[in-house]
Amino acid sequence: MSFPSSVDVAIIGAGAAGLGAAHALQGSGLSAIVLEARNRIGGRAWTVQASPDVVFDVGCGWLHSADRNSFVGIAERLNFEINKELPPWRERAYGNAFPQVLRDDFIRSLEAFYERAEDAALKGQDGPADRCLEPGNRWNPMIDAISTYVNGCELDQVSITDMDAYEDTNINWRVRRGYGALIAAYGASCPVALDCNVTLIDHSGQDIRIETSLGTLTAAKVIVTVPTNLIADEAIRFSPQLTAKVDAARGLPLGVDDKVVLALEDADAFPKEANLRGATMRTATGTYHIRPFGQPCIEGFFGGRFARELEDAGSGAFAEQSINEIAGLLGNDIRRKLKPLAESRWANDPFARGAYSHALPGHAGNRAVLAAPVDGRLFFAGEATSPAFFTTAHGARDSGERAAKEVLAFTTRR
Repeated sequence: MSFPSSVDVAIIGAGAAGLGAAHALQGSGLSAIVLEARNRIGGRAWTVQASPDVVFDVGCGWLHSADRNSFVGIAERLNFEINKELPPWRERAYGNAFPQVLRDDFIRSLEAFYERAEDAALKGQDGPADRCLEPGNRWNPMIDAISTYVNGCELDQVSITDMDAYEDTNINWRVRRGYGALIAAYGASCPVALDCNVTLIDHSGQDIRIETSLGTLTAAKVIVTVPTNLIADEAIRFSPQLTAKVDAARGLPLGVDDKVVLALEDADAFPKEANLRGATMRTATGTYHIRPFGQPCIEGFFGGRFARELEDAGSGAFAEQSINEIAGLLGNDIRRKLKPLAESRWANDPFARGAYSHALPGHAGNRAVLAAPVDGRLFFAGEATSPAFFTTAHGARDSGERAAKEVLAFTTRR
């Protein structure tokens, strides 16, 4: 589309939140455009064809809390097949690296940890979530590893109150063609300017002036949906400064979660949808999904400080680590059957700088601060502003819809 000089509403970011806002404004009579720094839409949702027979979600891959996930209905309307099989996280362990009796003991310890955290949150006792670990429990390192997958960081960086606020219905489905592909299809009808990096939002005058890599435009209202790390790092500057927003974003940093996919030769010798993980008693470890959707591959997942270290080690580090760990669990012969296909490095992505947000201890209230409108002209959305579904694509989408409704309410009021 052509780049306009002026619009009623400018939406910064074409991830799930920005697209949700754009959809909610359709038919309102207001002109709108989504400004996206990348050359694609979807943000941290991105599906790639990793090989002729492997579809890989580089970013989000699960319809979490699917019974309350707004993308389920969208998938049905867009004719995307939804897979409702149980996820492989607990029920489908493969191999003898983590025997059932040990898994049962680990799950008991994990559930007891969450019960202590819930009790502390109910009592208003916020602090780092590692306080809720049972001193000396043998499974503490692995409970911490679970936090790196769920929160993107270890428990010492997670607010107890915020962790407890997340609503998990334990219903998790998938999109056969990819979650990223679904979100891209959802955004196909939205007015988007790609390769449009926003650097300044000047709200000092009657109209808001937005400086971008494609030029300058003005808008009556702006919806900001970019990841918190970009606000915290002031990659996008506000004039006058919005100190409260920057501080709120700094209390909601993006953790690190990354994925890798390996081609698997002789895949029929392995079960479909199996989970592979060892009772390693360490936090710095990956977890593996064998043959997702029956595809000839293994997906690896890494989080927290360990994922950041592997990102910093450069391209290919996730694949090397995965192959070494899998060989350690299944035997050295499997090395010849594995070949790297694709991986993510979200912390090194200049327009993400991480995976998804967590509240630092004492900063659970920052989500509401970040979400609040400014002067009836600046509005904020994104997964970090969701009160209960943060870290998720549907939480981001819903927040964009919420921000668009705020825009309409202020427009009507004026």
